Amino acid sequence: MNSVFRVKLLFLLIVAPLVFPTLGGVALAQDRIQIAQAEQPQRRTLFDVLFGRNKSAKETAPTKNTNTKRKSSPSITTVPTIKMIEKEPDAKVILVVGDSLAIDLAKALDRFYAKETQLAIVSKGVGSSGFVRDDYYDWNAAIDDYLANLQFDLAVVAVGINDRQEIKAADGRHDALTGGWRSEYERRLNLFLRKLGDANKPVIWMGLPPMRQTSYSKAMSQVTSIHRLAAFANGAEYVDIYERFVDENGGYTSYGPDLNGQNVLMRKSDGIHLSSAGSDKASFFIDKLIRQYYRGGEISVAVVDPLAGTDAANMLRPPFQGIAQIRRLELAGAVREMGVVARSDGELVLAVKPDQQTIPLELLFSAPQGRADAFGVGETPEDELLQE
Repeated sequence: MNSVFRVKLLFLLIVAPLVFPTLGGVALAQDRIQIAQAEQPQRRTLFDVLFGRNKSAKETAPTKNTNTKRKSSPSITTVPTIKMIEKEPDAKVILVVGDSLAIDLAKALDRFYAKETQLAIVSKGVGSSGFVRDDYYDWNAAIDDYLANLQFDLAVVAVGINDRQEIKAADGRHDALTGGWRSEYERRLNLFLRKLGDANKPVIWMGLPPMRQTSYSKAMSQVTSIHRLAAFANGAEYVDIYERFVDENGGYTSYGPDLNGQNVLMRKSDGIHLSSAGSDKASFFIDKLIRQYYRGGEISVAVVDPLAGTDAANMLRPPFQGIAQIRRLELAGAVREMGVVARSDGELVLAVKPDQQTIPLELLFSAPQGRADAFGVGETPEDELLQE
């Protein structure tokens, strides 16, 4: 037997128990504690120095890099820096008014038209404002001031998120969305829009997006429906963005496709406001209507309203999306769809002459069947009599 091996064996059997009494049960207990506390390294003993120590599988396994990072992805909230081009002195001015939604929208429109030298954005949004608390901020008084002292060519309105509250009217106070509340709220909206209409300022009104809180979102849907009808009644353009900010089930979602088709954060953390990407998306749809008025460096009303100055001009018109001025022409009969064959003079209803009070009875029977003035008792056309 090798002499070195015999010395080691003798030390293990005789000397080690005397020198290291903790190799018994106490040592095993300490080992269990050390194993449970894996963070604490084991101390090297004389036994380890003489005979070495077998490394456990855990110690021999290659250490994993805990600092590995996921591949970086583009930020979903960062707004790209856009270099603004100086506007021309005679640039047309778009006035953006409303609450905090309008403040964010004005910034987005500013980015959208950054390279458009003939279009300038003026932001006049006021946080926490609306058409209910006119004691805090009166938009009807403000628009009078803007019309008198501020040169602008078109107005964009984004407002309503602060209007679910009690309103004070001439006949008292009314809770939000009640009958009395709606009457006073509509009166203020109509007054605001009429002032802009009388000044020949085109108006583009942005609807409200869905909100995260269900009850609040339902209330905002009622508010925005009033905005829609007021816009149509006063010849303003209405941009419905609701469907642009919902998920596949039609519910609220914080994310959605941006203008590049990337799924990004569309809403702020409060579940009410639009993020920068969301405001950029809204500005894209608003631009479609701005282009109806802004052509060749000029902003003007798209078509002349043939009903202006008549009782019909104040008629509440059907809520068609994105029509405003052109639908007025259709309702007045001044515009027909292409391909419609015009009727000849002989088929038209006979008008009453100035010296006649009523249409002679015999004319009712001479009118061909099917004509508006036949009243169901008109003559049978000759070609039908020949066929019989």
